[in-house]
Amino acid sequence: MTVRLACILLLAASTAAAQARPVRARDLGVPFDGNPGPLNAITDVKGVTVGHSTIVRGSGRLRVGEGPVRTGVTVIFPRGRDNLASVFAGVFSMNGNGEMTGTPWIEDYGLLLYPIAITNTNSVGTVRDALIGWGRDRMIDPSYCCLPVVAETWDGDLNDIFGFHVHREHVEAAIAAAAPGRVPEGSVGGGTGMICLGFKGGIGTSSRRLTDDDGGFTVGVLVQCNFGLRRQVRIAGVPVGQEIGAPEPCYDTTEKLDSARARERCPAGRGTTQEHGSIIVIVATDAPLLPHQLRRVARRAALGIGRMGGIAGMGSGDLFLAFSTAPTGSPGARQVSKVEMLAETAIDPVYEATVQATEEAITNAMVAARTMTGADDYRVPALPHEALREVLARHGRLKN
Repeated sequence: MTVRLACILLLAASTAAAQARPVRARDLGVPFDGNPGPLNAITDVKGVTVGHSTIVRGSGRLRVGEGPVRTGVTVIFPRGRDNLASVFAGVFSMNGNGEMTGTPWIEDYGLLLYPIAITNTNSVGTVRDALIGWGRDRMIDPSYCCLPVVAETWDGDLNDIFGFHVHREHVEAAIAAAAPGRVPEGSVGGGTGMICLGFKGGIGTSSRRLTDDDGGFTVGVLVQCNFGLRRQVRIAGVPVGQEIGAPEPCYDTTEKLDSARARERCPAGRGTTQEHGSIIVIVATDAPLLPHQLRRVARRAALGIGRMGGIAGMGSGDLFLAFSTAPTGSPGARQVSKVEMLAETAIDPVYEATVQATEEAITNAMVAARTMTGADDYRVPALPHEALREVLARHGRLKN
């Protein structure tokens, strides 16, 4: 192992350790519908593992190629790093101002083969190439080669995004860090430099366990949230963004700014008025669903985003993928595979769980993230926990 890779792995480990006992939305008394799994994370779906590689260095004025750097990579394995058997999958684009590679393959064949990676907009190519290289000796059938899923959101407000600071070793570090159990949230991995609904955003996750009468299946969601405006945000149905007392993102500097950014100088920063973010939603389930069903499950993530106030603005890339860890079948003597499929009349609980878990995953990302200052001293405040509790209590929505 190179010294550089060892340092990256140490950073990934220290990030997880620093968030050993994180505060999540339910800890603050935010009420949610549905019953979560034991971890309330995408890793409640058996076999799913998640790894992050986080890159944070530098401060002050932006110098392209040098920093400040606030970015990273998140990797999701549907069956774990040691089981690369394909899973059925479906994709949906609610607004296409974004990128998710490998989707034509999924749309035609309904299969997901590589781990899923999420990063910043300008690093998609690097991450894709790294996954292909990693899979060279693992994806030995040329029919299944070289079309991994890599998704992105824009972190160019906080990060030196044109400095291209994500490299192959960061992808390898995220892969090496992929594990079951609790998933670090907030400003980690691909979500490091993201802004969500006018507050610091990033990675969030949640899950729902269906009742035995509904099949006892698990649905898990992981988001990289970087969408929306402050005035839009709703939590537990409350228009928090219009009522909470918190500063807007602003440039905390006396340096000269261009005319557009000067209006966002602290302390009178007015905040952005047009959305230019995105959100990636990954839905995992152990319910036996075929690709056409998973496409419909992926669509339901949009309803969870809508609960938060999202409108899929013109500048937003809202891209969703759903997969099932149920067996995809093995060809028999006549090259016929037999697979199970959940009855269409029984699928509504999966839809409902997807909506619920998406809403909570976004809220968890915002609750976990901390105030961050990045390129050109642009400062994005965290969602203030006590102020959130006060607003929810005023509306009778605080769960004690």
